[in-house]
Amino acid sequence: MNPDVQESTFFLALRRMRAPLITLILIYAVSVLGLTLIPGIDAEGQPTRMSFFHAFYFISYTATTIGFGEIPNAFSESQRLWIILCIYLSVIGWAYSIGALLALLQDRNFQNAVRVQRFNRVVRRLREPFYLVCGYGETGQLICRALDQLGMRAVVVEVDEARVSQLDLHGHSADIPALAADARQPEILKLAGLTHRCCLGVIALTNDDNANLAIAIATRLLAPELPALCRAETAETATNMASFGTRHIINPFDKFGRYLALALNAPAAYHLLEWLTGVPGTPVVPHRDPPRGHWLLCGYGRFGKAMVSALEQEGVPVTIIDHDPPPDDAQRHWVRGDGTGVPALLEAGVRNAVGIAACTCEDMSNLSIVVTARELNPELFVVLRQNLQANQALFDAFESDFTVVPSKIIARECLAILTTPLLAPFLWQIKQRGESWASTLLDQLTERFGWQAPTVWSVRVDAGQSPALLNWLTQSHREAALGDLLRDPHDRSRELACRVLYLKREDGSAAMLPHRHTAIQAGDQLLFVGRAVACGALELTLNNENALDYVLRGREIPGGWVWERLARLHGGPAQSSGGTKTNRAIARSP
Repeated sequence: MNPDVQESTFFLALRRMRAPLITLILIYAVSVLGLTLIPGIDAEGQPTRMSFFHAFYFISYTATTIGFGEIPNAFSESQRLWIILCIYLSVIGWAYSIGALLALLQDRNFQNAVRVQRFNRVVRRLREPFYLVCGYGETGQLICRALDQLGMRAVVVEVDEARVSQLDLHGHSADIPALAADARQPEILKLAGLTHRCCLGVIALTNDDNANLAIAIATRLLAPELPALCRAETAETATNMASFGTRHIINPFDKFGRYLALALNAPAAYHLLEWLTGVPGTPVVPHRDPPRGHWLLCGYGRFGKAMVSALEQEGVPVTIIDHDPPPDDAQRHWVRGDGTGVPALLEAGVRNAVGIAACTCEDMSNLSIVVTARELNPELFVVLRQNLQANQALFDAFESDFTVVPSKIIARECLAILTTPLLAPFLWQIKQRGESWASTLLDQLTERFGWQAPTVWSVRVDAGQSPALLNWLTQSHREAALGDLLRDPHDRSRELACRVLYLKREDGSAAMLPHRHTAIQAGDQLLFVGRAVACGALELTLNNENALDYVLRGREIPGGWVWERLARLHGGPAQSSGGTKTNRAIARSP
């Protein structure tokens, strides 16, 4: 436990209880002193005085229970008179102390101190890897839910107490330590585990760019070895974060602008990107490609600026509808007004436009804009911004071509970086290879795996993720071809339902769509796409020496120490003769 947190709570309690404790001590001291000074009478009628021990013992139980008996002798009248006074004094003292204690327990500062102390204790006791998530809004909830489903722990810091109190209601399989505090404070980040040896990284997802920038700076200075994934909605903040060496800066509006530009320029590449980054198992419905021609844009905020920049880079003419067009921007076509009204849309040329983007920060305004525009031009290609997840039912009811949800864009990007770090360079290569190459690859993958979003995962040939394969390559000095690794460990005549998209060597070289005869080396990183069952089967092959020996050489090695000893006594394991799946003696832990 952090000593500063523990001491602050302890001394806060002492400060608040100082007067009641002093009062009780004085009452007990005066009461004990009085009993020792007032003379009594023993059983033989002789004068006697009570010792300090007997006086303290009598006052201890009398002050709390008022009754047990007069010891060691019956009291004199003067002693009984003194005891009556002590009883009333002790009742008043305890009532005052208990009232002060109840007030202390209800004090917000003390409650916060206890909460911080409990949170710090839980974080310090974590013995498994976790991510520090700053901000538990819609994006943070999506991230924590996805991490929980992947079996990863998270620690949350959120400034809004109401959101923190709702965390337990979200049904996570593992407890998520959470603290209602300002993540901009470095001490709060340290309490939340920034410098903890099990912390894997920091994810800054607050809706305040300045807070995210402060988190990025604190991470860079206090834990420079940790990756930081930070949300930034302005170019200035992103530039400032980059200057501090922040590795991953995510601007949802800029990201979607690039997606739209890619969809305009290379539709197949965009569909391939959407298919690879979708939630596994969910259907990916190929939508119509965004058309080239005259576009309308309603709302020139952060998202609107990103959209205009993306469209103009592709040479698409844009008319902007906004309440306050800048007077010095004569290069663009502006219409002053509200996109929810028919006059402004008609003035902007909605009947001859091919697409419209509703980019305001109000969900109801965006829905009103696109509904009105579709009535005037039913063929419009619609890009619709959704700000709040709570309005999902309304957006589902309207069939837009693109629904932009910033929280989902950020969550998807963060998860791709955390779970499949090789996906980002592969997606960059997709954009560089051109439309024809992307279209061919998309047809190959969807023909084999269908249009449901596949499982995408990364594997590194090291002791942590591939111990059996690493042992095969380093200690046995043997080679392993990529195609052989992708055999079913239950029946090597069948191939696993997966494909390698990207291979990165330890020396920095990389290969797109490596051939099945490619020799695997220690330290290689591989990006796979396929079905979840193939991911589990490949994990078995990479971790189980018996399964690996079977898929590479077709040998059935008996599992277990006893069977392996018996096999050696009889001349070693026999060669497989192509039996059925039930005859395979693999997948047994030695």
